[in-house]
This record gives sequence, structure tokens and C-alpha cells, in this order.
Amino acid sequence: MEPFRVWQDVCMVGSAELSHPYDCCVYLLDAGDLVLIDCGAGRSFQKLVSNIESLGFKHGRIKTVIVTHAHVDHIGALHRFQEHGAKIIAHELDADAIEYGGGTGATAYSVHYIPCHVDIRIKGPEQSFRFPKWELRAIHIQGHTPGSIAVYVDMAGRRVLFGQDVHGPYLPQWGGDPTQAKLSLQRLIDLKADILCEGHFGIYQPAAAVEEYIREYLDNL
Repeated sequence: MEPFRVWQDVCMVGSAELSHPYDCCVYLLDAGDLVLIDCGAGRSFQKLVSNIESLGFKHGRIKTVIVTHAHVDHIGALHRFQEHGAKIIAHELDADAIEYGGGTGATAYSVHYIPCHVDIRIKGPEQSFRFPKWELRAIHIQGHTPGSIAVYVDMAGRRVLFGQDVHGPYLPQWGGDPTQAKLSLQRLIDLKADILCEGHFGIYQPAAAVEEYIREYLDNL
């Protein structure tokens, strides 16, 4: 499997098949500045760089990594990208885990997580981030972890949703809350996205397929 363009300025550059078996799906957005959505478990930094460069981008141009939640399969390479100049954005309720390492699940993956500073802490239910080409909106979707977020962008007539771990799990021992998850999954449905970039299971489109996928998990909670 090779890295590929999902839609316009959105690419998939990492996953269990693309970069390392422990990795979440890692998405690259060319927003004028390069933005990563998550960054894998930490064992695939060089492969992610190779995948990014194979699409014609320079990894040194990555200005921002947006963290959807503080599980190690999504944050393990943060310190490497930060060393190369990227700023980290995460919700304040997951920021301490990123900065101190508690509750990341690193031991379950046998990964040595290196804590790193969160540059921008999202507060409250929603926050916008303006880049040269696109505006990204981050929304708080508590349920998988206390500080889980989704990100969406309206681009060339389609709404692209980085919903990440829609599938959960929503287990208390992993920081989950099924009651909050129900509200969050309904909120994702209400966004009426045309394309869903999920956290481990790839791309869903068109809008009807996005709603069907999210509703399956909502109905089973």
C-alpha cells in the first residue's frame, strides 16, 4: 500500500499498512502550511517522512500536528515532529497525558513514549484554526478519552471530517465514557460530512456511507 491523496489537499500518509502495524491512520493536510492529524505510535517516524516526501512535500514544512487524543498509537512520534519545528495542538483535557505520559497506553504497545509540550490547548467545545489556504475546526467529542477531538474542513465543495477513533473503544479503563460517546457520535453525524477520515479503518464516502458508519457504532452503545 502506498500513501495517497484522499481529496484535494488531504492525503493519507500513515496507517497499520502504510507505516507501522501499531500506527493509527495519519493524515496530511496541505493548508498552505502542512498540518498532520496524529502521528502514529513512534516507531515509524522515518517511514512517515518517506511517505510525505513521496507525495512531493518536505517534512520540514510540517508546521502543526493536531492530536485527536492522547493514546500512544496517535502521539508516539510527536517529539520527533516537534524537534523539526512543528507545534502541537491538543484539547486541554488530554494535554497532561501528552506532556507527562500517564494514560497513553504506551505499556500495552511496549512503546517508550517521550512526553512533549503542547503548544496550543483547545478549551471548550469548539475552536477554529486559520491556515493560509484552509480553516480547520476542532470540536470536542469526549467519549473515547476525556479530551478527544474531531477536526473538519470545508474544501472544494466537500466537508472532510477527521473523526479518528469513531469505532472506540469507549471503555473506562482507556479513559472512555459511553454516555458522552453517544452525544459525540451524534454530533459527528450532525456535521453531515461528505468524507470521513477514520482513525484506524480508513476512508468512508459519500455522505450516506459516512452517516451509516458512524450510526452503526452509535446504535451499538
